[in-house]
This record gives sequence, structure tokens and C-alpha cells, in this order.
Amino acid sequence: MAETKKLLRVLAGEVLDTPPIWMMRQAGRYLPEYRATRAQAGDFLSLCYNPELAAEVTLQPIRRYGFDAAILFADILLVPQALGADLWFETGEGPRLSTIGSQADFDRLKPVEAIHETLAPIYETVRILTRELPAETALIGFAGAPWTVATYMIAGRGTPDQGPAHALREGHPALFDALIERLTAATIEYLSAQIEAGAEVVKIFDSWAGSLKGEAFARYALEPCREITQALKARHPNIPVIGFPREAGEGYVGFAKATGVDCVALDNSVTPDWAAAHVQVDGCVQGNLASSHMVTGGQALVDETRRIVEAFSKGPHIFNLGHGITPDADPANVQLMIDTVREG
Repeated sequence: MAETKKLLRVLAGEVLDTPPIWMMRQAGRYLPEYRATRAQAGDFLSLCYNPELAAEVTLQPIRRYGFDAAILFADILLVPQALGADLWFETGEGPRLSTIGSQADFDRLKPVEAIHETLAPIYETVRILTRELPAETALIGFAGAPWTVATYMIAGRGTPDQGPAHALREGHPALFDALIERLTAATIEYLSAQIEAGAEVVKIFDSWAGSLKGEAFARYALEPCREITQALKARHPNIPVIGFPREAGEGYVGFAKATGVDCVALDNSVTPDWAAAHVQVDGCVQGNLASSHMVTGGQALVDETRRIVEAFSKGPHIFNLGHGITPDADPANVQLMIDTVREG
């Protein structure tokens, strides 16, 4: 039954003696079984769009570690691709997209209702996982936040400071706002379809929220997340939403109240003690072990894991990393982290 799933209990506000655990990018290159399946698929995008293989890599870390949640294997840039952007991955360098720099570029994008044709295989992956996941394991769907996705669409790639997106935001505000509005509407439809297919929780990844300051943070990080959360809860009243405005710093304070999310995921640039005092007072938090511990392991991993669990023990807490696990992580360190959380 859903109410017995630890992740859903904590998202509903329950405080458990042992927090539920999952990891960002838990299906990924640190696992040999993932690398084998990706080789079978041929390339990253082929893996994302193959429901059977995408479900397989989603299930691999659940079989190996018994995490309390599985997160759908996909990518935040599938939405711009579904809107008509060209998307490809350069080996060793990451994603590349056709760029949005003018009104003419924007006008070539497809309408929001067209995204499901491209994204239908993702919904099929969710349906497979709904059947195949263990009864105690919650299924998380996700999407990128509009600001973060827009930064890639404008620059055509990841950038250190999101400079091209800031330049468009300041120099062509009407065009930038139109792009954010299109992405917000598309994200609502995409996540709603994931929920209809069986996702029990959804997470909004705003990986570059930290580069928005002041009024820009309120307008382009808080407001789209609020709109998405409000729309999803209107359609699916019981769906929990996790928000991750990475590197928001003081922007984490009040984020849950401002957006309506049920849980705020934290990166490791804030301390657990600070976050417990300033963020967890509003409800559930998720995080926030530095992913570098998955590489180095040892007593430092054990000590920091215990420190985080203790700091957040007075309120609802989901144990996770502060960033996605990296390809050079040692799978044995993941097990050590899990054993430390569950055994104390």
C-alpha cells in the first residue's frame, strides 16, 4: 500500500527514526550494469527513449541497494527536444542544443500540446516501472525547472555562469519571458503525464537557480515552480512535489511556503544545522551529503552521514546527496552510506 512507502510518509510530514534514502543520478555511470545497458542501447538518447532499457537502468540501483525510491531515468533536456529543439550529446562534453536567440528562433518551437508525441516513450517507462518496482519502493518522476532548461536552450550547452541566458533575460525580456512561459506550460503537461502513468512523486530540478539573485530569483525560480506545483496539485491533489533550487543559499529559506512544494532538496553548500534551523522549520528537507564522499569513502563518509541524519532528526527528512553521484564513485561507498543511515 502507498501509505507504507517510507518516502511518501515523510513527504506527508511524518518524522521517521530512519530517513528514507535515494540518490540523485543513482542510475548511472558509476555502476557497471548501467554501462553495459547503455552500450546495448547505443547512445544516451537512445537509452532515454527505449522504455524497456530505461526501466532496466532505473531498476538496477534498486536491486543492488534497496533504495526507498526509484527516479525515472530520463533527462531534463528531453522537453526542449519535444518542443522542437535539436538535441545531441558530444562524447565527453555533454549536451548540445540548437539555440534560442531571436524571436524567429522562438517561433520555430512547437506548441506545448505537441510534446507528448516525442515524450510518449518516457510515459511508457513509467508504466513499466509501476509494474516492476518492489511494493515498498516509491517512484519519482521529474523535470528540469524552466530557468535551468532555458539556460541550455539559449546557450546551446551548459555554461559556467549561465551568461547567455542572463544576457537574453536583460536584453530581450519579452522574448525571455515567452520562453519561460512556454517551458512552464510544457513542464506542467510533462509532469502531469508522468503522474497519470504512475509516478507517485515529482521533482523539479532547478540546477542553475543559484545564479539568479534578488528579484530575478523570485520571478524565474520561485514563480515558475509555484505555477507548476499549483497546477499539478489542482489536477492531482495528493501528489507530493520536491523542489531543488540548487545553490539558492538564503533563497532556500521560505522556498516551500512560496512555491507550495512538499519538500526542499538541499545542495551541500549549506550546512545541515543551518538548514534544520531555517528550512526544515517549514517541512520536509532532502539532502545533503557531498557527492565527493561517494568517491573517497572511509570514516569521513560515515561521520558526515551520521552528522546529517542527526541534524535533521527532529523533522521530516529524506537522506540524499547534495548533488548527483559522479561517475568515479565507488559502488562500495554507496553501500557504506546506506548501512550508516540504516544502522546508525
